[in-house]
Amino acid sequence: MSVVRTAGLAGAALGVDPACRPRESRTARFTAHCGPSAAVVAVHGELDAANAGRLAEYAQQCAAVAKWLILDLRGVHFFGTAGFSALHTTNVWCAGADVRWAVVPSHAVSRLLRICDPEHALPIVDSAEALLNPADEPHRLLQLISQSR
Repeated sequence: MSVVRTAGLAGAALGVDPACRPRESRTARFTAHCGPSAAVVAVHGELDAANAGRLAEYAQQCAAVAKWLILDLRGVHFFGTAGFSALHTTNVWCAGADVRWAVVPSHAVSRLLRICDPEHALPIVDSAEALLNPADEPHRLLQLISQSR
């Protein structure tokens, strides 16, 4: 497995797995960088009924041996309801496989999620950097007992 540096992911070293070779459909391109700690799947183009199922399958293949799956959808400029279905399918698969996951949305993805996921059931994050480098994130202290007023 060769090691590459993924631009924009704070220098996270991930490998390129043969099962995660880039895939293309007529309207989208899927690429991935996979390793034992994380699989980062990036999508560019349009996610619709013609290719959303392929994304779910590709993400599952790439995350099969990882602890984290990050779907980087910042390059998606059209996101149909079939794309939401693919995210739901991925959510169910990750829960069953004990893989933590998150979505980095584009504007188009965020717009549809506001309608289809109003209760924020899917794990949406602003950037993958915080997930891949948790040491950079300040630790939050939990308040277990409420303070009296």
